[in-house]
Amino acid sequence: MSVISRSNNEAPLLEVKGLKTGFTIDGEIYHAVDGVSFSVKPSQIVGIVGESGCGKSVMSMSVMKLLPMGIGKITDGEVIFEGKNIAGYSESEMNGLRGKEMSMIFQEPMTALNPVFTIGFQLQEVLFNHQKISKQKARAVSVELLKQVGISRPDSIVDEYPHQLSGGMRQRVMIAIAIACQPKLLIADEPTTALDVTVQAQIMELIKDIQTKNNMAVILITHDLGVVAEMCDEVIVMYAGKIVEKTDVDTLFYNPKHPYTKLLMESIPKLDEEVDTLGSIEGIVPSLKNMPKVGCRFADRCPVAMPECKQITPVLAEVEDGHDVSCLLYKSSQPVEGVI
Repeated sequence: MSVISRSNNEAPLLEVKGLKTGFTIDGEIYHAVDGVSFSVKPSQIVGIVGESGCGKSVMSMSVMKLLPMGIGKITDGEVIFEGKNIAGYSESEMNGLRGKEMSMIFQEPMTALNPVFTIGFQLQEVLFNHQKISKQKARAVSVELLKQVGISRPDSIVDEYPHQLSGGMRQRVMIAIAIACQPKLLIADEPTTALDVTVQAQIMELIKDIQTKNNMAVILITHDLGVVAEMCDEVIVMYAGKIVEKTDVDTLFYNPKHPYTKLLMESIPKLDEEVDTLGSIEGIVPSLKNMPKVGCRFADRCPVAMPECKQITPVLAEVEDGHDVSCLLYKSSQPVEGVI
């Protein structure tokens, strides 16, 4: 693993502070994201990992304010982008940001594109929304964007429909749409889902290449720790709506602290070891309705859990320089108030 850190001393491009996002179920609000705080600096790649149901995608949708209306909402916290708290922005204000300053590559390339419009129409829509540009110029830019993301025959693909393209090509189109206005922040939510292994590698290489050329900040949400090792500067590990560990990528792989992170690492196949079965984590992530109100949310699945783990809620705290962990195994994660 060789990672060249791109972290810097610049002010954060994005700061998420105490973010809580809830969904209304049977008249009650249940939080899928519960007190999450982190920052992303310009040109930095931050990876967010964890099992399905840990709140990764909900967190990204909260940043973009794309939560389902009437069901999901931000109940507390701040989302500060370029010094402004956008958590309270109206839909029209967010429309001025989305696509222009911040963009997102969605999880499912097969359904993210509109099947009734051509590829060119969907690319040009972004350009028309944020730039004063003629139809002729917009078409030329669209062709150039398709060429930039490695699509052959861009002059003809621009007039085709999503169903005429493979999954990998559709994902490349999604990336072209996301970078059309050269945003400062790109959120990639499981960008290689449902793609074969060869295409996955190509897509990740493409995202990294575009990030380098455009000097973008990237939030990469993924299950693939191998991708994290190759792509990211810093890593956030989420479990049941909370951050349980946060540090630079090298430290996370060589010195993981949280029991959950360690178990995730044990599930990675290793070329220099022959094993009959890969490591696994017993149990499942608790559902929103069954989320423990007190104690560590990983306690029921943790192989080193102590009795107090179900009685005291740990806090995310620095246990070593630049290494934050939320676990009672470390004194700094012990809340001052005790039981909360």
